[in-house]
Amino acid sequence: MLAKWLRENNIAAGLLTVIRVWLGYNWMTAGWGKLTGEGFDATGYLKNAVANPVKGPDGHMVYGWYVNFLENFALPNVDLFNFIVPLGEFLIGLGLILGCLTTAAMFFGLVMNFSFFLAGTVSHNPTDIFFGFILLFAGYNAGKYGLDRWVVPFIRKTVLKREPETAHKAV
Repeated sequence: MLAKWLRENNIAAGLLTVIRVWLGYNWMTAGWGKLTGEGFDATGYLKNAVANPVKGPDGHMVYGWYVNFLENFALPNVDLFNFIVPLGEFLIGLGLILGCLTTAAMFFGLVMNFSFFLAGTVSHNPTDIFFGFILLFAGYNAGKYGLDRWVVPFIRKTVLKREPETAHKAV
């Protein structure tokens, strides 16, 4: 019942729009600050995440595989991460604010939230993840009052070569 309401109801679409724009503003301003500031460098953050990994109650590292990823891939390629993190944050925010490719933007936002979480940063990530999953679960309805109203049908018609879905299909 709740799933149907989230995915199909116009009032839900309005509430989802408020959540979407709020999250989008937070993402976009975070990315914009990194893009236009004194220069973003993730080296210190990554080194700290490797030196101080998340530990469980027994004192052992919880996400050893993620620490290995940071140490062996992210740090050697920090210039790539210095480029994609701020740009990704900005584009996620822009997509959410405009309601354009909303589910894709929210998916990548959740990927980034979980990446920060796995590195040991709590901050506002739990709140962002909670509302992000609501938007992701709502699907198309989360971007209904945004550009998705036109973008999603266009993609379905031209890229996926599917006819627009109608309420009454001929049998």
